[in-house]
Order: sequence, then C-alpha cells, then structure tokens
Amino acid sequence: MSCLQTPTSEQQWRKIAEEFDMKWQFPHCLGAIDGKHIFIQPPANSGSIFYNYKSRFSILLMAVVDANYRFIYSNAGVQGRVSDAGLFAESDLRAALDERKLNLPPDEALPNTNIILPYAFVGDEAYPLRNDLLKPYPHRRLQPEQRIFNYRLSRARRVVENAFGILANHLP
Repeated sequence: MSCLQTPTSEQQWRKIAEEFDMKWQFPHCLGAIDGKHIFIQPPANSGSIFYNYKSRFSILLMAVVDANYRFIYSNAGVQGRVSDAGLFAESDLRAALDERKLNLPPDEALPNTNIILPYAFVGDEAYPLRNDLLKPYPHRRLQPEQRIFNYRLSRARRVVENAFGILANHLP
C-alpha cells in the first residue's frame, strides 16, 4: 500500500528545497528517504516471506519527509525480506520519478553560484545513485570535499530517521 501525497507544483518543491537549505545547509534537496522495519506477527502459512535480516518478522515502511519532519510520501506493507533499494525499485515513487510525473523544478544554479545541478532526494547507502536521488560517497579514502558532502548529506538525511522516531513515540 502506498500513499503518494507529494507536492504537485514546482513552487511547492522549491519551498521544500529552500527549507532544507536554510535548516540543514543542503540546497536542492526535495526530501529525505529511508525505510523502517515494522515488526509484526506473521500471517498464518506465510513461511519466511516476512522474515528479515534482523531475524524478525516485519513489513517495510518507506517514507520521504521534508525539512520539518513532515511525511510527504509513504509506502507500507512490503514484506520485511525486501531491501530498501528493492522497495524503492518497485515503488510508485520511482515510477513517478522515471516518468517525470512529479513536476520537479528543472536543473538550476546552486544558490550564489553558477553551478547547475538537479533537485534531488537524499538517501543512505542502500539506495541507488541517480540524478534525482543522492547518497553518500563510500567511506574509503575520501577527499576533504567528499567528507564535507557526506556530512551535509547526513544532516539532511537525518530528518527522516528523526521523523520515524517521532512517529514511533506517538504510537500507543
């Protein structure tokens, strides 16, 4: 089950990007994406289909949040054995990105520069690197600029982890 309640206009996406730049010093960020295992009692006769790498039964919740910890997209219910990358690959979010249905802003210069870059979502190492989805550099022999990029991406991406924590603390 997915819920695609994303912004519908370039202006709404730009507002999210401006908030990421202002709060987390990561320009052109459209949202932070991550997956979360929700532990369950497996359905009868389901075998190991919901069994995950954490040796528990779960379903996956994938979400995108804005700079203010608000969920702007969610997809829940996929069996826990699926990876974050696998869930993203089969999601309607990826399909909408591939088909250019989200009305994302066109590539533009970063603030106060002449460097033209696309607007993008940020994720962790589990996600694929795409023009519209950034992830950190691998942690091997990083140049100083790469370390700074990873640090800033981590700050921007942390909002989705915090949003999951906020959500979990408000459940009964």
